[in-house]
Amino acid sequence: MKLKNDFIVQNIDDTQFLVPLGHEAFNGIVKSNKTAAFIVNCLKEETTEEQIVDAMCAEYNAPRATIAADVNEILSTLRSIHALKE
Repeated sequence: MKLKNDFIVQNIDDTQFLVPLGHEAFNGIVKSNKTAAFIVNCLKEETTEEQIVDAMCAEYNAPRATIAADVNEILSTLRSIHALKE
């Protein structure tokens, strides 16, 4: 899976925003927390959910189950706005 090309990532100060470009299914801006920003950054390249979980486990000191649940939740949100190419 990968972030669709019709969504751009913009960083302003320490905040990441996901902005659709001419997207009919979603008209808004997504403000990412640090977890979501990490996931979105992973999605700039082709990846899998498991690879994202692995990368987060290497970066953060948290239980794998907690990280996996967070990744699943963020990916579900991105799917709901049609931001993912799967």
